[in-house]
Amino acid sequence: MLESVKIYSIPTCSDCNYAKRYFKEQNIPYTDYNCEENVDYAIEVKNLTGKQIVPTIVIDDKVFIGFADNFKEINELLK
Repeated sequence: MLESVKIYSIPTCSDCNYAKRYFKEQNIPYTDYNCEENVDYAIEVKNLTGKQIVPTIVIDDKVFIGFADNFKEINELLK
């Protein structure tokens, strides 16, 4: 059972926007953490991944760096 979907993003990131659009189209609730508005979210990304790359997507306890590159695995996980 899906517990939570979090996406760390910035407004100008096309991969971030694609991920959010996909979640909306699939009726998957998610929480968006805008790293541009709140530096604490950027620090969380660094702590989660060791990198500062968006989108960083957290589904339950699984962390994905990027959406398009991980689409197949994310899609399977969300089914």
